[in-house]
Parts: sequence; structure tokens; C-alpha cells
Amino acid sequence: MAKHLHIINGPNLNLLGKRETEVYGDVPFDEYLEHLRMQFPKLNITYFQSNVEGEIINNIQEMGFKASGILLNAGAYTHTSLAIGDAIAAIQAPVVEIHISNIFAREEIRHRSFIAANAMGIISGFGLESYRLGILYFI
Repeated sequence: MAKHLHIINGPNLNLLGKRETEVYGDVPFDEYLEHLRMQFPKLNITYFQSNVEGEIINNIQEMGFKASGILLNAGAYTHTSLAIGDAIAAIQAPVVEIHISNIFAREEIRHRSFIAANAMGIISGFGLESYRLGILYFI
């Protein structure tokens, strides 16, 4: 079983529970994170969120050699950032790409991921439960 899983959330995900609740739901991520920690008490689940691409890359590089696995929801950077994809290719920890909404049912620009080629897989469209499904992959 993986002992240390790290969750990284990208831009605007700090507004979960407030922003576009019809797409992302009405539960703040901090509240859901506590639920995950209670559901998986044997795991050390750490968390980082940033709206800044470089900070996300720095965190991937830092945690990519410490954590057993990373769950990454890069938000809109998924569709624009070659640099985040390159950071994933450079680390040891396996990464699962996470999306709350079904990116393939949304605008065409969201159908392309610069992360997917370097990730173990993609979980998309299950709301916040996408994170729990990602954890299940690692355990």
C-alpha cells in the first residue's frame, strides 16, 4: 500500500464549493480532504494548491521524490502547460491525472491534456470522488 499520497490542485480549485457549483459541486475541497483522510487513515495524504504554474511545478519536483504517488488536478493548466507535463516526466513518483468534471464533455480545448502522456492514467467526470478513485488506484 502506498504510504504517502500527495494531492496537487491547480488554478481556481481553491474556490471549490463557491465557483460554478453546477459543474464542480458545493463542497469545499478542504472539507472533502478531511473526508478522504478519515476514509483512509493509514495513508499520509498531503495537499498543495496554487494558482501559479511555477509553484505547481516546484511542488511536483519537490514531492515527486518524496511521495509514493501524486494525484494532480492541474485545472486549466492541463490543457496549456508543457512545463507541467515535463515536470511529471522528470520525477519518480507515479502521477494520476484527476478532473472533477468530464473534460471530454466540455469545450473542445479541454479535450487535450499535456499531462496525460506522462501520467499513469486519467480519472475524469466523477466529481470530487475522482480523488477517491485515484487513491484506490494507489492502494
